[in-house]
Amino acid sequence: MSEKYGYNGSTDGVPSASTHIGTVIVTGANSGLGFEVTRALAEQGAHIVMACRSIERGEEAKQKIESEFLGASLTVHELDLADLDSVAAFAEWFKSTHDGLNVLCNNAGVMAIPRQETADGFEYQFGVNYLGHFALTAHLLPIMQQTTGESRVVMQSSVGHRNGEIDFDDLQGEESYSAWDAYGQSKLANLLFAYELDRRLHVAKASVKSLGCHPGASTTNLVHYSAEQGGFRLDLRLMSLMNAILAQSAERGAEPMVYAATDPGIEGGEYVGPDGLMNMRGDPMLQPSSERSYNEELARRLWDVSEDLTGVSFELPGPN
Repeated sequence: MSEKYGYNGSTDGVPSASTHIGTVIVTGANSGLGFEVTRALAEQGAHIVMACRSIERGEEAKQKIESEFLGASLTVHELDLADLDSVAAFAEWFKSTHDGLNVLCNNAGVMAIPRQETADGFEYQFGVNYLGHFALTAHLLPIMQQTTGESRVVMQSSVGHRNGEIDFDDLQGEESYSAWDAYGQSKLANLLFAYELDRRLHVAKASVKSLGCHPGASTTNLVHYSAEQGGFRLDLRLMSLMNAILAQSAERGAEPMVYAATDPGIEGGEYVGPDGLMNMRGDPMLQPSSERSYNEELARRLWDVSEDLTGVSFELPGPN
């Protein structure tokens, strides 16, 4: 790890605990990258709300972390990003039980699954990976702005965003659907949102930063789940081979999000990912995302469409 960005220089991927982290929400905290992000932040003394679709699996994950770190401060609460009513209910519960939020880790997601729809009629990947997090962030931003000190929103993207395009004529994939194209669209949307949110926060002179990150190639159940759901047997074999060559552990894949959530010197609007081969593995570092992800006109159009689709708006000044 590079001391330039506040890391302790160790090889275990744990940032230095030079600042108090405070209260953190991690979506999809019961498995994969979300579990490892939660585990790493629990080790640093944060209070973490594990936002999980399954309370049972969330409690199992909580117990695992508590058995490893005595005194870990963890709370499990239900959140289904495929249902905007659930998103609103989670946010209301949080605001009624907590007086601040230091970090919102928008981590949960699905990858390259057959077309299905959320409870609100959105294409599932676009709805869960992006729109659910868009609405959750809007609901929670007021409490983040009221939190003492700095707060951060961290959006989980993917190297797959580089192949993504925002198809405004068919956002929900109703006319033509490709599982991988829909995944790329959702992950590009996450970055467009992260950057546009940071621009608006900057105009508002808010004490909140917005950042993006990606895990590279990580060995989680997500790859196998998507391949099995879609019947992509060839894809599964190819992905298993690529994982054997490129992938790192889920623990290592979680490091970019932990970095973005905790590094004391990082700025808003940054993007963090592994520094190794093809940005698929290695230590977290600041890096550029795709040219399309920085398109401000595209980001503003997506923002307006997202507010219309979700019925949720941000109390922030618009772009200059």
